[in-house]
Amino acid sequence: MKPWNKMIVLVLFTGYLFVLLKVILFKFGSVDIGFLWQQLHHAAKNPSAVLYRVHSGNLTPFKSIESNIHGISSGHNFVNFTGNILIFVPNGLFISLLARHNYFGAFVSSLVISLGLECSQAVFSMGVFDVDDLILNVSGGMLGYAVFQVLKPSLARGSIAGSA
Repeated sequence: MKPWNKMIVLVLFTGYLFVLLKVILFKFGSVDIGFLWQQLHHAAKNPSAVLYRVHSGNLTPFKSIESNIHGISSGHNFVNFTGNILIFVPNGLFISLLARHNYFGAFVSSLVISLGLECSQAVFSMGVFDVDDLILNVSGGMLGYAVFQVLKPSLARGSIAGSA
């Protein structure tokens, strides 16, 4: 990939990570660093509160996925299920563009980012830890990687993906 193309993709990836942080951690609200600092200070003084938030979340794989599938006609369940997948599709695409990673690289990247966000929700008291979010987020990252691999031959004929 040409250096200026890689720079454009890197800037877009950084923007995507900011949007990801805003949507998952701040639930579309404003990003308030002062509030985060305050929450982090509270978590440092009360580590048992962080553990409680993790343990009160979902630590059973496929528990909330099953619930969401059974109630998929509900708008909330549909958005939760599909949103957790779709929000990580760009991660798989960006990882495919930025590095010569195979599917394992896309998997690890999606897992690390998702795990970081899930843990951040517990630490900053802005949500609960849900192992099913990890599963759905990683699935989305892998879907993005697969989409890129399918589109790569046609993109290679005249776009930035030619040397990815």
